[in-house]
Amino acid sequence: MEQFYSICKKNNLKITPQRVAIYRLLMNDTSHPTADGVYQKVKLEYPNISFDTVNRTLTTFSSIGLIGTIECSGQGKKYDPNNRTHHHLNCIECDEIIDFYCSKYDKIEVPENISKKFKILSKKVLLMCICDKCMEKKNKGEIENVKFRSKNKKKS
Repeated sequence: MEQFYSICKKNNLKITPQRVAIYRLLMNDTSHPTADGVYQKVKLEYPNISFDTVNRTLTTFSSIGLIGTIECSGQGKKYDPNNRTHHHLNCIECDEIIDFYCSKYDKIEVPENISKKFKILSKKVLLMCICDKCMEKKNKGEIENVKFRSKNKKKS
């Protein structure tokens, strides 16, 4: 929480009970929740909080470097409280996002034609996968056909 208070003060961000609750919730949630997921949980403690307040708070936290964002597989923005250098696995079946660490990936070189044209701020690797839980379900016959889903296709 010291980092939270320090970064908020450095960015002239008022420390409110709602902001503290949202940050604490994120720090205890490794599931990479969406704004709606955070909202559903935080409104249990603050029933009058609006989705807009939660969404704006998450955007603010991201812009000042308290949390990261992940956008993949057309599932919308998810939030990541883990600021350590890491990468992600994204299951194409259940949409779970899993953190992993790999020093080789941390050191990936950016092609010269890109690094000359753009200022690279960070590098993260995203691996699309079928997670062990979904593979187990497939092997048990609980999932008939594991395949890439279209971004426009709704989950059944």
